[in-house]
Parts: sequence; structure tokens; C-alpha cells
Amino acid sequence: MSNPYHTSVLLQACIDNLRIRPNGVYVDLTFGGGGHSREILKHLGPEGRLFAFDQDSDALGNVPEDKRFTLIPQNFRYLKKYLRVYGVTSVDGILGDFGVSSHQFDEASRGFSIRFDAELDMRMNRENPVSAKTVINTYEPTQLVRMFKSYADLHHASRLVQLIADARTKKPIETTGDLKDVLKPVTPKFEEHKFLAKVFQALRIEVNQEIDVLKECLTQCVEVLKSGGMLVMISYHSLEDRLVKNIIKTGNVEGIEEKDLIYGTGKKLFKSLGSKPILPDEEEIKQNTRARSAKLRVAEKL
Repeated sequence: MSNPYHTSVLLQACIDNLRIRPNGVYVDLTFGGGGHSREILKHLGPEGRLFAFDQDSDALGNVPEDKRFTLIPQNFRYLKKYLRVYGVTSVDGILGDFGVSSHQFDEASRGFSIRFDAELDMRMNRENPVSAKTVINTYEPTQLVRMFKSYADLHHASRLVQLIADARTKKPIETTGDLKDVLKPVTPKFEEHKFLAKVFQALRIEVNQEIDVLKECLTQCVEVLKSGGMLVMISYHSLEDRLVKNIIKTGNVEGIEEKDLIYGTGKKLFKSLGSKPILPDEEEIKQNTRARSAKLRVAEKL
């Protein structure tokens, strides 16, 4: 589905792999523009239920009028807690489409995109007290170096951070344009977009605690999925994809294989459907360039 808010990535592959049961209970961890949710609802019968999570208040305008659907306006790190509020302890399938929505990238005031000169924000939840501006202007240099190395694998992170530390002593770095200007001395001449995209990615991950949140959520997915339930996860960078691979392979985000105490064999919680991720085809990438880095992994709970 495509709408002005967001274009759903790998839509048909997600629906096919959820193996939707008409009377089943499903979760869309990342409601956004509602494209995936609306398609799931088409496959549910009168008794089916769909719960969706989204912490971004902008997503509230996309809620379908359907008594089978419930939007939970919270971070998906609280998956178990809020499902319990609705009397749900187990579900038949969970879909996650991680990363930033098209709307968040295209809305200049949100500060997610390198295309616009806007306030350094990047908060998916606008009630979050920590914005990208907070991080850039208040983090210790050692914290910034860790962030850029861990979340963007940026070479020469120390040099980059030194430029930020020097500039903010003169005046606060308040906008995306300010930050780009500060980093000009270390921005590669012919790879400006790629370099700045990595810088912004690291900031966004830090502001929204994306890695910690995903770890918490995936751990809960293991607990709430029924036997035979489907885990359908789209990731957009290697940090996310590694966590998804780990949870499918070992049942935990650390990727530590637990051994059966009697037989010494690995205890499997999921059956991976395919050794390689499902990728968008050329036509989808042509229609939606943001699908280019998407990787879909699917597993069945044993």
C-alpha cells in the first residue's frame, strides 16, 4: 500500500509469510501509515484481532475504523505489558518494519533528514526529553565517539567529535545545517550523502535507544508468540539485522546457543524460513528507493 504518509515495504511478502488465520491475533509493531495493518485486516475474519504499536503521535491520524483493530500509542518495547492490558498473553503472528517512516523523513521539522535545514530533533516520540540537539551539545566527547563508532562504524570518529566539541564551545549546534557545516572539514567530497547519512543514523539510534528497544522487544516476541506463530521482521541496517538473526537462530538477542542438558544439542525455538533474507525486487526499489536496504527475515515458533 502507498499513501502520502508512508509506502509499505515488502507488503505482499509480509502478508504471505504471516500465514494469517482468520480468527487469529496479530501484532504490527510499527503501525506508521497503517499499510501493513490494513492489509492484515483484509485477511482477518470477524473474530480476528490486530494490535498495533506506534509511539509517534502523527500516526494517530492513520487509524482505520475497524472494531478488530486496536492502536496502542506506546513504544513496542512494552509489547507484553500492553497486550496484557487487553487480556492478550499469546499471539499468532508479529510483524515489525523497523527504522524511520517516509513521513518522518519527509517532514522537515522532525530533523531526521539531511535534505532539510531544521532543528536537530530526531525523536520518534515527541515527549522524549532527549533530542539530537541534546546529544550533540551535552554528551561528553567519549560518549559521542562511542556512539559514532557503535552505530555508524565511522572511521576517524575522534576527529569528527573534536570538531563538534570545539564548535559547541562557541555556540550551540542547533540545526541539521549547523551540524553539516561543523563537519565539512571531515566530509568526503564525493561521498557527502553517504557520510552524513551515517552520522544522522548514529544520532537517531542514540536518541531513540533503538538497539536497546529492539532487544527488549524481540525477547518479548519469543515469549508471546504461540507455537506455530510467525515472526516477520524487516530491518534496514546491520545492527538490527544481526539481532533478528540471533533471535531466530538461538532464541536470544545475544546469539548464545543454549544446549539441551541431556543430549547436548542446541535448543531451537524457531524454524527459519529461508537461509537468506527476502529482499525487495528492482521494481519495488524503483517505486520506493527507501526499500533498497530492507531485509525481511521470517521464522516460525516451534
